[in-house]
Amino acid sequence: MAQFDDTPFPGTESRAVLVSTIGVVGAGQMGGGIAQVAAASGLTVVLVDASLDLAERGKARVASVLGKQVDNGKMTAEAREALLAKIRCAGGPADFKECDFVIEAATEAIELKIAILKQCDAALAPGKWLASNTSSISLTKLAAATSRPERVIGMHFMNPPPLMKLVEIVRAVQTSDETYELTRALAERMGKKTTTTRDAPGFLVNRILIPMLCEACFALQEGVGSAEDIDTGAKLGLNHPMGPLELSDLIGLDTVLAIADVLHREMGDDKYRAPTVLRNLVAAGWLGRKTGRGFYVYDDKGNRALARV
Repeated sequence: MAQFDDTPFPGTESRAVLVSTIGVVGAGQMGGGIAQVAAASGLTVVLVDASLDLAERGKARVASVLGKQVDNGKMTAEAREALLAKIRCAGGPADFKECDFVIEAATEAIELKIAILKQCDAALAPGKWLASNTSSISLTKLAAATSRPERVIGMHFMNPPPLMKLVEIVRAVQTSDETYELTRALAERMGKKTTTTRDAPGFLVNRILIPMLCEACFALQEGVGSAEDIDTGAKLGLNHPMGPLELSDLIGLDTVLAIADVLHREMGDDKYRAPTVLRNLVAAGWLGRKTGRGFYVYDDKGNRALARV
């Protein structure tokens, strides 16, 4: 296992090799995707969730995704098995004692994230690092809940992590330069490009994105156009690869709502307010692709069937 060296960091390569084993908390769409990306870069991954069964289900979803790549000739069966062998499932953060770096990718709720980070903090050896994949919550608050705030940072992967090239690195007030440089090197080792943002509500990407997604919801709510019209307009008129309602379904409507509420509360600006149609879908449990229903209905393979709203 890599050992921590508290001397100045001489270069990117030296920073990257300080991490050989990472932990990932949350085996859902984001956590499973992060585990896949990390394993593909040669890192050993310990994947945990609320139970060992949930972690194993998350690994099984990764295996299914990779199986499709094998079927399409994009990777060999041997490469698939080698990647999956890099991911070990475990029952909880207590299994992170051998990890060098842990990424929390749980639901976007500050109380839950703080509780998880405290568990990870207790399990990790001194001198190791903690990151959160939060898309809106203050890293400074999260870091303050641990015994190693200078070694806590935001590592916000875009969805889905295996396909999206960006990792948004968020510096808490307490984050040390060494932690920042190591995290950037780790993201680059995973084949990602990085942007850096200070700790502000929504950071960079979601501060720009969420008002657009909410405005699309308002346009639908007010009957300006159908879901298909709105998404087609964005794709063909703005050259976006996905329409805003399709994208909201992919992200998860509960996540979109949680980020909008953080932005509205923290910024105090009504341009971040969440529309009723979004709140109602979340209240119904129709959260997008992950539940098979959101603005659209999806089959069991995640293919869009028809507009729901």
